[in-house]
Amino acid sequence: MYLYGASGHAKVIIDILKSQNIEIEGLIDDNATIGSLLGYRVFHSPEGLSPIIISIGDNEIRKRIADKLRCDFGTAVHSSAIVSEYATIGTGTVVMQGAIIQSCAEIGRHCIINTGATVDHDCKIGDFVHISPNATLCGNVSVGEGSQIGAGSVVVPGVKIGKWSLVCAGSVVTKDIPDCCIAAGNRCKVIKIKSFNS
Repeated sequence: MYLYGASGHAKVIIDILKSQNIEIEGLIDDNATIGSLLGYRVFHSPEGLSPIIISIGDNEIRKRIADKLRCDFGTAVHSSAIVSEYATIGTGTVVMQGAIIQSCAEIGRHCIINTGATVDHDCKIGDFVHISPNATLCGNVSVGEGSQIGAGSVVVPGVKIGKWSLVCAGSVVTKDIPDCCIAAGNRCKVIKIKSFNS
């Protein structure tokens, strides 16, 4: 397995892969000054390297890289995560330490289910979504492509989060959130419309 992006996010994914005894062949980074990370060689082109996990936390950058790469993608699920046998996880997705994914949840491609996050039954998570540490999605929540649910947020059952939106840390989401906005608070409200550059 190769990781695209040699920074802090990659360090956590290295731990995840090691917990599953998956061999790490090296990393890839556009910064030519980086030669190694945690003892693993850093390459400066993805040419001929496969499978790859994109180890970059920014959803828009992860999408741009995924769209241009022509390779197989890997998936990483930490051994301490609890994933229902009835859940589905798309390629390129990373499930971190202590995360829980319940029955019939659908996780898209190139997502991050971060440390201690919970995704309950029948949730539908679009591609390139980031569920931040200790965020809680109750049952039947929908999160659109590219959105991020901030650390420690709670989304109540049945709520729909639009595409490319940000729910700020510590929010309590009780109503649907539209596309391309920043929302925050308890109860969560839209505070800004944001642009999408991918």
